[in-house]
Amino acid sequence: MSDPSKEWPLWEVFVRGKGGLSHRHVGSVHAVDAKMALEHARDTYTRRMEGVSLWVLPSAQIVASDPGNAAALFEPAEDKVYRHPTFYKIPDGITHI
Repeated sequence: MSDPSKEWPLWEVFVRGKGGLSHRHVGSVHAVDAKMALEHARDTYTRRMEGVSLWVLPSAQIVASDPGNAAALFEPAEDKVYRHPTFYKIPDGITHI
C-alpha cells in the first residue's frame, strides 16, 4: 500500500464541450502541478476531441455545503420568485441560455 503523504495531489477536471456551453465536471486526475494536471486532463478526458476548453483545480480547494444543512441554506430563496426566469418568454431557436 502506498503512503498517502507521497501521492500527487488530486485535481478536478471540467470540460467545455463547445463554445457557448458551460464547463462540466468530468472527473479527476493526480498531478504534481497545474501544468501536469492540464496535460493529464487533456490526455484522459479529450482524447477524441470532446472539448474546446479545460479547467483543472486542486480538489483540496473545493468547499462544499453539507447536505444535512440544505434546508437552512436553500429555503430562504423560496420566497424570491423573481429570481427564477419563469416570467420570460424564450424565443424559438435559442438553445443555450
